[in-house]
Amino acid sequence: MSKQGEQWHREIDIIVNKMKTEISEIKVKHKELLQKHLNEIKQIQSLIKETLHALRKIEESTEVSPVIEYSSKIREFSKLPPKVQVSLPTFIPKPIDREMLYSLFGQITPLSTDTEEHILLQNQPYTSDRELLDEPELVATIQTGYRNLRSVTCVNEDMIWTSGMSTDIKCLNIKDSTLQTIHKKSGAWPSDIAVDNNGNLLYSDSETSAVYKVKRSQIEELIRLQGWKPNKMCITSTGDLLVTMYSDDYTQSKVVRYLGSTEKQTIQFDNESKPLYSGNGSIKYISKNRKNDICVADYGAGAVVVVNQDGKLRWRYTGHPSVTKNKPFRPWGITTDSQSRILTSDKDNQCIHILNRNGQFFRYIDNCDLENPYGLCVDKYDNVFVCELNKGNVKKIQYLK
Repeated sequence: MSKQGEQWHREIDIIVNKMKTEISEIKVKHKELLQKHLNEIKQIQSLIKETLHALRKIEESTEVSPVIEYSSKIREFSKLPPKVQVSLPTFIPKPIDREMLYSLFGQITPLSTDTEEHILLQNQPYTSDRELLDEPELVATIQTGYRNLRSVTCVNEDMIWTSGMSTDIKCLNIKDSTLQTIHKKSGAWPSDIAVDNNGNLLYSDSETSAVYKVKRSQIEELIRLQGWKPNKMCITSTGDLLVTMYSDDYTQSKVVRYLGSTEKQTIQFDNESKPLYSGNGSIKYISKNRKNDICVADYGAGAVVVVNQDGKLRWRYTGHPSVTKNKPFRPWGITTDSQSRILTSDKDNQCIHILNRNGQFFRYIDNCDLENPYGLCVDKYDNVFVCELNKGNVKKIQYLK
């Protein structure tokens, strides 16, 4: 439960206890009124019994004076105490805003069970805490045929989906062979691509303001936006879809979480109601690590912005001082590995930055003849696939022992 949810939970407890006290006080007051009314009736009843007893004595007496002195009390006894009208307290509930409650108390994510394969890499045992290689190694170069390659997403260690300045989205293997091609409905190239947990391809289209799913080669609309354009996407381990987007007037940016086509969460402002992301249409790649942190490479702000799963800002990374990397830090692609490390591409400085979960710089990947690194993804063995924007190649690089 979030801190705000815990605070509201305490306040609701206080309100409930206060209502219980008020009800208890009402019960006491009503009881006192009814008891007073009952005592008055019993008092009249007692006087009536005394009068009847006196009448019986007069009736049995042979004296005349008691009869003459007797005064009837029928009129007096006919005046009963005012009837007490007791109205029981009524609780009038207000309509419950369930969405507000969800946002305050949070929610339980579905149970997720991942099976992690353990393999041997060059006779080196696969461990849960692998160290960085002294020098990252180029494993393969995949030629995609795009003249402007922007996005890559892994199906497995040997198969990737790619997209660029083309209406075609290609699935290729590590040997450059095209396994499948999807032809988009609109005439613009896709803003981004992703693969969901069922292996279905998703792509966003800023021209139509929609996100589409490709299922068995059939294209269906998944999400339609109003006033916003979808940008970059990623899939979480629980199957949620995270989408960066910008407003039609290019003044606002935000991250939205979807389950299917249902919006679950919006991340846009920090605790001081200031925008978390630069308000423009610049590219904002997104990824999520295994600690549920949401990581955005905000090119327009020159920063990697990381928030927790509740959307609270954790930290910003604005680059690492370097003599050889002298151009301003402008992150493009971003991805995370099995250790929640963050990798982000720095196209202008021809390198990739590797950070730990808390935003501390580890090292660069600046060998392997990288040229204009752009979109990124990692496979389940923590090999990184890098788009070279202008060459149209995807390079598979091993950076862990």
